[in-house]
Amino acid sequence: MKGRIVINEERCKGCLLCTSVCQKGIIIQSNKLNSKGYKVVTVDEEKKEECIGCGFCAMICPDCVITVYRSKDNRGK
Repeated sequence: MKGRIVINEERCKGCLLCTSVCQKGIIIQSNKLNSKGYKVVTVDEEKKEECIGCGFCAMICPDCVITVYRSKDNRGK
């Protein structure tokens, strides 16, 4: 795994912008609702290892709900 993301589901509004920019297509809309009634996004469990930590999802998120973590060997590449 080169990267991973963490989604603050409670602040997610389910706009799906992150799904449109994910290069690996691992971010999907879940059936889970947060306390505000929004369907939140999640990382497809079967594909989570494909995350490259590019950060596009976090950059496009209007509510800053995505945190990107990169492995040390992926920095600077």
